[in-house]
Amino acid sequence: MHAFDVLGDPVRRRILELLAEKEHASGEVVAVIVPEFGISQAGVSQHLKVLRENGFAQVRVEGTRRVYQLDTTPLRGVDDWLERFRVFWPVRMEALATEIARGKKQRGKRD
Repeated sequence: MHAFDVLGDPVRRRILELLAEKEHASGEVVAVIVPEFGISQAGVSQHLKVLRENGFAQVRVEGTRRVYQLDTTPLRGVDDWLERFRVFWPVRMEALATEIARGKKQRGKRD
């Protein structure tokens, strides 16, 4: 599965956000994801499996718990792919800065 296919799912992106904060036992992930997305524990387990099998997460067994942690290796490939588009970002940021300055100037005239 391509990295963007993995990242294309909002549940998997949310799980990665959790793992970016710190490692989590599978039960902790389930406790967050089930209420947020309304999927079953088995559904969360399938998403964790996809992340694990595609290199986005590593798991270790601690007694009866499975503890997941983020693996950034596939994200480096995504970052490399995005590099070709970064040339466009400064122009957009400069345009945003101009609009912010224009808004401040207009607010100053009203006061």
